[in-house]
Amino acid sequence: MSAQAARIAMTAPNAPGAPGTPGIPGAPSSAAVDVDVVQRAAEGDEAAWRTLTEVYAGRVFAMVHAQCHNPELAEEITQSVFCTLASRLGQAGYTERGKFEAWLFRIAMNRLRDEMRRQRRQANPTDPGVLTMMDRRSTDEPQDDDGVRSIRERIGRALDQLSEADRTVIDLRHNAGLEFKQIAQILKQPIGTILARHHRALRKLRPLLADLQEGANP
Repeated sequence: MSAQAARIAMTAPNAPGAPGTPGIPGAPSSAAVDVDVVQRAAEGDEAAWRTLTEVYAGRVFAMVHAQCHNPELAEEITQSVFCTLASRLGQAGYTERGKFEAWLFRIAMNRLRDEMRRQRRQANPTDPGVLTMMDRRSTDEPQDDDGVRSIRERIGRALDQLSEADRTVIDLRHNAGLEFKQIAQILKQPIGTILARHHRALRKLRPLLADLQEGANP
């Protein structure tokens, strides 16, 4: 890994604005980068590295934060992901084959799972602070308008009612902004299974958030 790549990875930006739960599920709007940008980054091009972090760091942060509910941990994991990315792309012989996004978010998911396992091993079950650590939400975020905060809390509670598998699909689709084919690659499951989980999750969320949807469409 070049010194330039390492420096850019260590300063990967957070998601713009306050981290939060995703909005009412809908079609995501996601940016992507051309294959040649990834390849130039692998070859040590500083401008290409900056483009990668600008496009993807916010999406990685949002996906991780939605899973762990802890902005400080999400920032730490995001930084770690981009350091890993810099190291692996910097290895001799890397060739971009059009699967960069799925690869990047697989790194993020694996890093998140490793951290969750580490925290569970270290947790003291008699410590109330540890027991509630994974449920930290808006108290760590910048203050928002009361109405916005209330909506975020409602959405968060609704998402908490999903199974872990269904919640992961929702987060990868609506926070990370990935296509279903990419999610299938990351989770190593048939695309039909991913589509079924997404449909099942939305079907469960709609009645829980029906009044919010009505308010957004007067």
